[in-house]
Amino acid sequence: MKTKNKALIFLYSVFVVFGILALLVLSGCNYQMVDTTYTYNYAYILLPNGECIEGKVDSWKDFEDGDQIQVVIDGVTYLTDTTRCVLIKK
Repeated sequence: MKTKNKALIFLYSVFVVFGILALLVLSGCNYQMVDTTYTYNYAYILLPNGECIEGKVDSWKDFEDGDQIQVVIDGVTYLTDTTRCVLIKK
């Protein structure tokens, strides 16, 4: 009986250790566990000269390695910083 209990305790310990290691590895790598897709159809973009462009979004793309966003409004492509662009769903 004692051998069976020791084996179960060892097995549970292994699961706990691997679970903690998996959690640390995933969180340490900034791993996104749930992929979310956002749908926006209208944008406001502040240009460097102070002008604000707004219109229906044809397409948009954000880049994982920085704060840039590419937005296409009425066939014109704008590449800007995410702090200068607001996307909404109307």
